[in-house]
Amino acid sequence: MYNFPSRLLENAVNELSKLPGIGRKTALRMALYLLRTTPEEVEAFGTAVIRMRREVVYCSRCRNISDKELCDICASPKRDASLVCVVEDIRDVMAIENTAQYTGVYHVLGGIISPIEGIGPQDLNIDSLIGRASSGNLKEIILALPTTIEGDTTNFYLFKKLNPLQVPISMIARGISIGDELEHTDEVTLGRSILNRTPYQVAK
Repeated sequence: MYNFPSRLLENAVNELSKLPGIGRKTALRMALYLLRTTPEEVEAFGTAVIRMRREVVYCSRCRNISDKELCDICASPKRDASLVCVVEDIRDVMAIENTAQYTGVYHVLGGIISPIEGIGPQDLNIDSLIGRASSGNLKEIILALPTTIEGDTTNFYLFKKLNPLQVPISMIARGISIGDELEHTDEVTLGRSILNRTPYQVAK
């Protein structure tokens, strides 16, 4: 425990330590850094965070994070709207975009099925994905979920839901090590995994 000389400093440390991966020692270091900067810099920092929380929305089509109703990817005439890549969250969109190998659009599930964490299909953006697949406008759905047990479980669930709609379903190639998250995979490997995707098959 720290004996804070200021209640205001203590409050700032308490709030900063709520961030993922930030302990109280790191939070104190961050708070002291902010104290050394100019009021204008701190205000700019605070304004950016507040505006992000208040004004960032989710794309009405793919559920990607956006500043507008449609994200820049969905709104772009250069993207192939008939090719949909299903990912866990925004970090995976950013990782795949960094490969510059994919020209389709996305569908962000907002998580993966994980009974241990109490996350079921009803907690994910699956109904909207089925709605997109039911439109008859898709030529392929790519499953690009983590190569983990939870990712494979979600892949299997989605396949069972989407297969009757007769939209070709593929999955990224297993150039990614089992148990890896997409966001931690290098761009070359991830790009090749997208390009070398294979039809999804249920293990017999």
